[in-house]
Amino acid sequence: MVKQTIFLLICSLHSLVIFGQGSVVYGAEANINTLMSKVPSGIFQSFYEKKETGNVIAVNEFYLDVFPVTNKQYLEFVKENPKWLRSSVSKLFADENYLKNWQGDLEIGAIQDPNAPVVNVSWFAANAYCRWKGKRLPTTSEWEYAAVQDIKKKEKSDTAKIIDVILSWYSKPSIKVVPPVGSTFQNIFGISDMHGLVWEWTADFNSYVAGGDSRSSDEIERNLFCASGSFGTVNREDYAAYMRYGFRGSLQGKYCLQNLGFRCAKDIN
Repeated sequence: MVKQTIFLLICSLHSLVIFGQGSVVYGAEANINTLMSKVPSGIFQSFYEKKETGNVIAVNEFYLDVFPVTNKQYLEFVKENPKWLRSSVSKLFADENYLKNWQGDLEIGAIQDPNAPVVNVSWFAANAYCRWKGKRLPTTSEWEYAAVQDIKKKEKSDTAKIIDVILSWYSKPSIKVVPPVGSTFQNIFGISDMHGLVWEWTADFNSYVAGGDSRSSDEIERNLFCASGSFGTVNREDYAAYMRYGFRGSLQGKYCLQNLGFRCAKDIN
């Protein structure tokens, strides 16, 4: 059922972004030493509406990794944290697919690119990596806010829109060998590969429940999603964004998928 759900998640991101008082931080101003970019505070109008806050979501400024965490970076993590080796990880924290695309505990293998995003890692593993780096996973709102930003144009003649990039990527089947980070595009916040390489874990991935159609029941939804908050869609025709939240809702923390990776965030002190 989960595989079928993931296969059907061919969706787009369609949210209107409204900037707050903070100025936009462009790629050239990113924190090069830590490869993180400063995301300014702002608000955006989500496709869904929460009972408590409506559909306008405020996001405080924060740092976000410029690239997804790579195989090479994750290898350093497991070397220093043996309990997260493929042969040692607890089945409570990662399923049987954990790092299955690697050749061994400490071998990425010749097929996988060391500089490609690490995949087949669980939420628990991603969370542990971020904490090891002194960071954290981004919240869903932070990730969505950063993900809807326009593409940084290289030439005046560039006309590519973020929605076009997303639709193009989501219309293609998953690939077994993921390209290296930096292969897609950079947005105006200096953040790369938000779309086009892999899906990404968020800290509160299961904190939203997607209501079903008239055939669904509350009992079924509780058993399926096991989440902490419910929402209704503002634009019911935006099935793509609706399915993205459905994808997150279908996950469990120990799931490891071949097209699911992560990046880290950090508070601004």
